[in-house]
Amino acid sequence: MRAADDDAGTVRVIWEDTDTELLRYVYAPGEEQVESPRPFFHPVRTLRGELASLYRPHDHVWHKGISWSLPNVGSGNFWGGPTYQRGRGYRQLPNNGRIRHLGFGRATVRGALLRLDEDLSWVTEQGETWFRERRRIGAVAWPREGAWVLAFETHMRNVSGAAIAIGSPTTEGRANAGYGGLFWRGPRSFTGGRVVTPDGAGPDGEGPDGEGRDDYMGWSGPWMAFAGRHDERGGASTVLFRDSPANFSYPSKWFVRSQPYACLCPAPFFSQEHIMADGDSLTLRYDVAIADGDLAAPACGVLAGLMGAGDVLSGARGLS
Repeated sequence: MRAADDDAGTVRVIWEDTDTELLRYVYAPGEEQVESPRPFFHPVRTLRGELASLYRPHDHVWHKGISWSLPNVGSGNFWGGPTYQRGRGYRQLPNNGRIRHLGFGRATVRGALLRLDEDLSWVTEQGETWFRERRRIGAVAWPREGAWVLAFETHMRNVSGAAIAIGSPTTEGRANAGYGGLFWRGPRSFTGGRVVTPDGAGPDGEGPDGEGRDDYMGWSGPWMAFAGRHDERGGASTVLFRDSPANFSYPSKWFVRSQPYACLCPAPFFSQEHIMADGDSLTLRYDVAIADGDLAAPACGVLAGLMGAGDVLSGARGLS
């Protein structure tokens, strides 16, 4: 594994066995304030080089590959676009915050293992700093399993001087809209793909609101995966998220769609607000496997078990 900072706000992670760029971590984005600029991972590719993420789709320009995004943070919006308010619906408000990169700590690389520490601040549209964040990112290649793993840990501390409630559109009254967290937007070709859980795979159907219906929307469990197919070269790949048992919301509810587009998110604030008093901290951890092939539930279960047994971030500590 090799990482390269281009000094223009992007870190590239490359798997040297095949010279494949597995991801770009854009830590200094330049989007407009209305999109709630924040660091994101895109493009995200499999070990074979298949694209497994989408950036700034025309239907939701604030969707950015994989990113840590929260739509209802007190009166603020760190997701992008309009805010859902109880009794009012979606409204574009002057409340789109930004997550600013402050600097990287020590980067460690050894063989197929990489880890990167980062300091960030959450700043409202009015310029107030509400949170300080220490983020830890890890990546490890598992060529024998045809996959690699992105490990993500966030430690957020409320420095606003007041209590802040973190929720979702569902906690504001919109049913089955509990998004918020480590959110993945899949390629267009993944539309209509398969949602996979320890219970099996769920078929998708068209809902009365025209937004699609997934059998596993709001499902609660330790992991969830999404299998989709690629244009051009054909073939398939699978994106699997694992919730950490250490998370306060474990096993989290999941926000997932395969129609009208592919997306997946372990959603710790899906249906209940989490109140953070001034000075309170919150730590959340997730592992994401990016695998070649259309994996069924048993194979996904094996990957989830491996991620649980081999802690990418802990394994990287102390390496030089």
